[in-house]
Parts: sequence; structure tokens; C-alpha cells
Amino acid sequence: MHYFDYKFSYSLELGEELPGFKLAYTTRGTINEDGSNVIWICHALTGNADPGEWWSGIVGPGKYYDPAQYFIICANVLGGCYGSTGPLSINPATGEPYCHSFPIVTIRDMVGALDLLRQELGIEQIHTCVGGSVGGQQAVEWAIMQPKLIKNLILIATNAVFSPWGIAFNESQRMALEADPTWADNVPEAGQRGLKAARSIALLSYRNYETYAFTQALDNNEQTDQYKAAGYQQYQGEKLVNRFNAFTYWLFTKAMDSHNVGRNRGSIPNALGLIEAKTLVVGIHSDVLFPPSEQQFLARHIPNAVYEEINSLYGHDGFLIEFKPLAQIIRKWQE
Repeated sequence: MHYFDYKFSYSLELGEELPGFKLAYTTRGTINEDGSNVIWICHALTGNADPGEWWSGIVGPGKYYDPAQYFIICANVLGGCYGSTGPLSINPATGEPYCHSFPIVTIRDMVGALDLLRQELGIEQIHTCVGGSVGGQQAVEWAIMQPKLIKNLILIATNAVFSPWGIAFNESQRMALEADPTWADNVPEAGQRGLKAARSIALLSYRNYETYAFTQALDNNEQTDQYKAAGYQQYQGEKLVNRFNAFTYWLFTKAMDSHNVGRNRGSIPNALGLIEAKTLVVGIHSDVLFPPSEQQFLARHIPNAVYEEINSLYGHDGFLIEFKPLAQIIRKWQE
């Protein structure tokens, strides 16, 4: 793990500022002489800076993005809890963790911090910027903000503006956090039970009816309790609590809600029209959170864009699971 320490005041889109920040990031492989082999991966909501961990079917030795060929970089975004400055970081003004006082950040703030890291590393071109879900929101923003920077853009299960449907899911999750009596406390462990419930709500949007019918079916017709589906929700909620925190979760859902590439750019189609990168947009046919219509919209309005779709049982989570068809689509597109 590497760390970028930005020691200057950083102004945020909504008017507040941070007195500097740190970004944790990983690199794999070696940058070539002309700097033309950079793959920048933008992580999703609860992802970290190591795509070899959460996207092992795509990144790693012998995989599509092989460190023997590419210089692969991924950073934990601003507001995160895997080494980057976030709500559990120490506020230099108080000497205590920010917790509830951490300012709201937007996707644009996250991308602005990533671009400062890029400049620090002396990267002048990105061969491919790729992201799924919230990572795709970052990637599309970056391609608009820096049209000359990115040569190839891959957007998976993402959108140009977050939907009312998605905002409703996120608000339901924040209501779960707020229902936890400890959420009001300004301590790092606040809201853990609420986070467990929030994750359970989120899972319903990441998967779908058919996914649960297939993976969490009844053991037998006589069963009246101890259902697989119930146990699965409990397990996944507890799993997230053990590796994440409620403050960052709340912050990131707010960032998702405000995602709109058209803000202060006239219109969404006008903003997407600024993208110069060769673009591949991939949808998951069973995705109910970021439905394929949103990716089709991206492909229609981004110049030089191609749309492809993956047939998957796993809904939105398909972008993290369907390694083989995704690699095949990317390989064909880049031939």
C-alpha cells in the first residue's frame, strides 16, 4: 500500500473544505517508457484500493489486466475507510476523529482527489479507466473533467445521474443507520447495528428475485424457520460491519445520490458529449439498481461509445462476479 499526502487545503464542490487529505493506493506492474500502459481502476461503494482482492477474476497474473503487461493503479477514494482520509480520520482542528463532522463529498470531489494523485505520480495519460457502479460514476466524471487524459473508458453497471429509485434505496439505508440509538454518538463504532440493517437493504438492490430463489431456496417443504435467505442477510450484514464503518457508508450513499454529470454543464447529454475517450458501456440484464436502460443512455450520448450486455443471474453484483463474459467483451472491443 502506498499513500499520497496532499498537504494543501482542498475545496469541496458543496462549499466546505478539507485541510489536506491522504489517499491510500496500490500499484501492480511497471509503467512503460512512454507511459502508455496505465490502467486506472475506480472501486465501488465498499471496495478498497486493491482490485486484485475484489476483482481477482479480472486483475492479476494471467488475468485480463496482467501486471506483466500493464501498470495498474487503484486508490481508495476520498472519504473512505481503507487508508484514505475519511470520517474516522483525525480532525486536526480538534484532535479527535471527524465522525459526524466530516464534510459531504461528491463524486466530483473524489475524482478531483484522484486527479491530484495522478499528477503527483507524473501520469500524463491513462490507457484505460474502468469502473463499475459507483466506480463507473467516478470514471465517467473523470472522462468529462479531463477529456484528453483517458484513451479508453469502460463503464460497467453505472449511470450518468443517480435515479430516484437508487436514492430511495440509499435513504432507506440511512434511515436504518439513524434508527440505531448509537448513531447519534460521535465515536468510531457508532451505528454498527444500523449498518448491518443497511447492508441487508442494499443486498436486495444488488441481487433480485431470481437470484434469491436460486441461491437461497428452502431446504424442504416442511421448513418454518432458519431460512437460508434470512441467514444470508444476517451474515452479509455482519460481514460488512467487521470491515467498514457507518460514517463512510452514510457519506458514500450521499455522494451517490448527488451524482449528476449534467450539474453546471447545461444538460446531461451535453456533458456526455464532452467525452473524447473510446468508450465501452456494459450493462447487466438483471440489474434492478442500475438497469440496462441507464447504460444504453450513456452509450447513446457518449461519442464513439459501444454498448454490450451481460446475461447474468446475479443482478447488479454481476459486475463483480461475471469475470469471463466481461473479459471477453473487453477483449473483443479492444481488438
